[in-house]
Amino acid sequence: MVTSGKADKKRTVAVIGGGAVGVATASFLLRDGHDVVLIERGGIGEGASFGNAGVFAPSSVVPMSMPGTLAKVPGYLLDPLGPLSIRWSYLPTLAPWLVRFVRAGTQAGVRAQARALTPLLHDSYGAWLPLVRNAGDEALIRRDGFLAVYRSQADFEGDALGYRLRRDNDIAFEVLREDELWQFEPSVSHDYTIGVLFPQAGNTVNPNRLVRTVAEQFQRDGGRIVAAQARGFARQGTTLTGVETAAGLIPADAAVVAAGAHSRPLAAGLGDSIPLDTERGYHVLIADPETLPRRPILDASAKFVSTPMETGLRMAGTVEFAGLEAPPNWTRADYLLTLGRRLFPGLAPDYPQERVSRWMGFRPSMPDSLPVIGRASASPDVVYAFGHGHVGLASAARTGMTVADLLAGRPPAFDITPFAPTRF
Repeated sequence: MVTSGKADKKRTVAVIGGGAVGVATASFLLRDGHDVVLIERGGIGEGASFGNAGVFAPSSVVPMSMPGTLAKVPGYLLDPLGPLSIRWSYLPTLAPWLVRFVRAGTQAGVRAQARALTPLLHDSYGAWLPLVRNAGDEALIRRDGFLAVYRSQADFEGDALGYRLRRDNDIAFEVLREDELWQFEPSVSHDYTIGVLFPQAGNTVNPNRLVRTVAEQFQRDGGRIVAAQARGFARQGTTLTGVETAAGLIPADAAVVAAGAHSRPLAAGLGDSIPLDTERGYHVLIADPETLPRRPILDASAKFVSTPMETGLRMAGTVEFAGLEAPPNWTRADYLLTLGRRLFPGLAPDYPQERVSRWMGFRPSMPDSLPVIGRASASPDVVYAFGHGHVGLASAARTGMTVADLLAGRPPAFDITPFAPTRF
C-alpha cells in the first residue's frame, strides 16, 4: 500500500475537477490531513472518466507521437474505420498543437517521454488499491493483465520501437503466437496471430463507479463536494485566498487544477499558456454479450480497446479532433462495433437498440503525451494536474500522491521536471 505521510501544515485545499485525477488527488490530500473541498461543474466521474477503457497499464509509456506517425496520418484519415479523424473546420485551431505533436515524435523525444511516464504509471493498480480498500470495494479493480493483439507479423514489427521503449524501462511482456494466443484468449478471432501479454496491468470493471465510490468515501471521511463551475482564483499577490465559482467564492489557501479538458482557461488566468487540446474518444457497450474476453484487449492495428465490464463488453478508442463544441459523430462509435465483431467473431451480427449504448468524451491531451504537473506561475499555492490524455485513469492515483507531496513540501517520489507547466 502506498500512502502519503501527514502534511507539515494543515491547509484548506480546493480541488477543481471531479474526474479520476481530481477525486484521487482530493482523497490523498484528505488522507494527508488537509481540509479538502472538491469542485465539479457536472457529475462526479461523468467526464472522460465515465467512458474510458478502464485499463491500468504501466505499458502505456509509449507516446502518441512516434517517429513515422506523420507518414501514417493520411492513411488513417482516408480509412473510414481508421483510428484518427479531424473535423476540417477545426484544423486552423488545431494546427499549432499538431506542429508541437509532430516535433515531439523524435527518437530522443520519445525516449525521454517514456522515461518520464514510467514512474507515473508504475503499478497503477497498486496505486489505486488503498483508495478502493478504504471505500470497501476491492472488487472494483482487478489485475488479470492486458493483451495487445496483431493480425500480422508486419503489424507487430511496426511497433518495434514501442516494445524497445518498454524493455528499456523494465516493463515486462510476453509474446504469444497463434495456438498459444488462441488458447490463452479463446474469444479472439484466429485472424489475429500474435499477442503481447502485459501481466502487471489491471483494470476496473466500471470506471465511473470506481470514481464515484472513491468520491463517496472521500465525503464520509470528511471531504466536501461542491457542484459549481470554477471561473478563476482570488489572490493577494501570489497568495491564494480562494476559488471563484459561478456559485460564489470558495475560501482556500491552496488549490489544484484537475479539470481535464476544461483546465486551459484556468491556467491562463494564472499566467500559464498551456497547449492543451482535446481528443474526442468514443465507446460502444454491448449488454449481455455472447462472448466476453477474460481481460482488456487492445487491437493494436485498429487502435481500440475491448474491456469486460460489469455492464457488458465495452469497446473504446479512436481519436477525433473537433474541439469541445461540435456535436458527436456517432458513426465513430458504430465503427467500433464493426471492428469489435472482427476481433470477436462470437458476437452477434446485429443487436436490438436496448442492448447497445454509445458515448463520447473529451481526453485532455498534450502534444508531447506528458501531463502537466507542477505549480502555477502566478502562485505557488496552485498546483496543476491535468492533460493526462490516454493515461488519465492509470496515472490518476500516483498523480494524486505527487500533488499531496508538493502541497506538503515533501520531495515527490520521482522527478516531475518533464511535466513542468513551463516546458513549452
